[in-house]
Amino acid sequence: MSDGSVTPDLDPAIVAKTETLRKALHHHNYRYYVLDDPEISDAEYDRMMRELMALEEAHPELDSPDSPTRRVGAPPLSEFPKVQHTIPMLSLDNAFNDGDITDFDRRVRKLLETGDAIRYTAEPKLDGLAVELVYEKGRLVMASTRGDGVTGEVITDNVRTIRSVPLVLQPEGKQIMPSLLEVRGEVFISHEGFRRLNAERLEMEMPPFANPRNAAAGSLRQLDSRVTAKRPLEIFAYGLGSVADLAFDSHWEMLRTLKTLGFRVNPIIKAGLTVSGVVAYYEELSNMRHALPYDIDGMVVKVDSLELQRKLGAKSRSPRWAIAYKFAAVQETTRILDIDVQVGRTGALTPVARLEPVSVGGATVSNATLHNEDEIRRKDVRIGDTVLIQRAGDVIPEVVKVIESVRTGGEKVFEMPSECPVCGAEVERNEGEAVSRCINISCPAQIRGRIRHFAAKGAFDIDGLGIRLVEQLVDKGLLKSYADLFHLDAPTLEALERMGARSAKNLVAAIEKSKKISLARFVYALGIRHVGESIAGILADRFQSLEKLVEATTVEELEAVEGIGSEIARSFRHFFDQPENRKTLERLLQSGVELQFKDSGQKAELAGKTFVLTGTLEGMSRSEAKKRIEAAGGKVTGSVSQKTDYVVAGEKAGSKLDKAQKLNIEILDEDAFKRMMTNL
Repeated sequence: MSDGSVTPDLDPAIVAKTETLRKALHHHNYRYYVLDDPEISDAEYDRMMRELMALEEAHPELDSPDSPTRRVGAPPLSEFPKVQHTIPMLSLDNAFNDGDITDFDRRVRKLLETGDAIRYTAEPKLDGLAVELVYEKGRLVMASTRGDGVTGEVITDNVRTIRSVPLVLQPEGKQIMPSLLEVRGEVFISHEGFRRLNAERLEMEMPPFANPRNAAAGSLRQLDSRVTAKRPLEIFAYGLGSVADLAFDSHWEMLRTLKTLGFRVNPIIKAGLTVSGVVAYYEELSNMRHALPYDIDGMVVKVDSLELQRKLGAKSRSPRWAIAYKFAAVQETTRILDIDVQVGRTGALTPVARLEPVSVGGATVSNATLHNEDEIRRKDVRIGDTVLIQRAGDVIPEVVKVIESVRTGGEKVFEMPSECPVCGAEVERNEGEAVSRCINISCPAQIRGRIRHFAAKGAFDIDGLGIRLVEQLVDKGLLKSYADLFHLDAPTLEALERMGARSAKNLVAAIEKSKKISLARFVYALGIRHVGESIAGILADRFQSLEKLVEATTVEELEAVEGIGSEIARSFRHFFDQPENRKTLERLLQSGVELQFKDSGQKAELAGKTFVLTGTLEGMSRSEAKKRIEAAGGKVTGSVSQKTDYVVAGEKAGSKLDKAQKLNIEILDEDAFKRMMTNL
């Protein structure tokens, strides 16, 4: 029944009853969880659900992935598959005061070359987790986490358990049912849900969650979706990825359309605001913050016009048409017991305050960053001081200021060490830099940090290589660089403390599995200063070859790439100019690391070409067409612009086809598209 067909020997009355119950339950679920306006009692809803479960259990051939019974969870997974977002889920730049918002508005108008007032929408910024929901012909087919913004984890079974997520779209009135719809939303747990969840955990003698966000994150990433189904997760939709058959002029119009399709949209979003209206609403939202039934940590401001959004575009990590106006962080006072110095993977020495534990915004804080020596001097932070701390952006604990009035005279002035606290090597501070660094590239702390980074998600993603194991391997001299990882064997690992035969075997298998890796992830894994996942992806897409990156690129060539600044270019070039780094690269490749290039075989045929899909394709699904284009090196976007090379138009193509014709963009019908793909 998952494909809509009917088993010939099944009683039509049973089929009809099953479909009637499913339709009714979807409707009542929408009334209760989205509209907060139920039409039947909980007891009646439960009776209908039990009846449907009994029918599906008696007739397994009636199984359907969008049945309301799927909300109870599915069998556990061994791991989450990865998926690449059609359109990246970018992060947002932050604003912390009214001046930052005024500057944002000024930048927007300057880029648009207009003196006219810009209209904005202002949305509460929920403290949850961003997800993407993909619907094909009105049915939920996939859900994924934001991940690094480009690639996320598939969590479809878990998201199906969230009652406010429509499994089947519920269009109102004459609203068109889109053939493809990628919806972005924020998953969260309300204050009441969090209270009940922790009460239940305490009753079962389980540790309570620290805060609603941690609880939501842990719930959403359960491999067993039956656990997720027991957690009080909710969602608000706030945006779109790719979409077919629908057209909008504004962000506000898009949000209203999402509501008519059955999605829950935050009711306190405001639209049509000038910059002064944005500032006024921020004050209003800040005052109501603690009265809301869920946590918010600020307000998201977006240019309302979608046409202006397209003109403004995006930087490498964030859109130019949106900004997050963060609330002032929750603050508390405590005492500094000591100041330690941590050594990072680049040799940077970071002073960290060890605090008397204190609860800040629902989380217990016992450490706070002091950033660098200049920051300590500027704030005159001393060991023994009573200080005001905050979780910056409600996340990273930091010392705001010293409460000098309660000093006793026994406080000690901190001095940055002249020798590395880990290896004893000389510490130097370059002119113009605020950071002191250990100059010993063989420093165990740097090696540990580099290897943890190398093996982390987004890089080689080696499962089972935890912090303590890395420390053991480095301390015993078994890992002196990340290339040594690929020479570890099971007998060596078994000899380590707390490492059994099975764990050793699994780790060796995970290391072997990690050897096939994309160029972007490989470059990110190297741990080059200033080169994060987004920059690594830009470089891999531009050069598409490790050899070209290592041998052919100059600082000038790198700076010519959009999104690459001079500091990144110099850091990248400096890394590959070091002989020891070249040797490490050679060892990695000799160890069997196999880079997956986009231009291998036929994959370069559509490199640099941008496609837009519109309408319904008869011979293949839109997702299949997208995969074939990307496999050939092309790119699929959700909107038509001057940068679009081809528009593939199926049956019932909408406004995208009209726009393509106006812009004289080449249009391919399904037959022409198939011929193009066949001839690659």
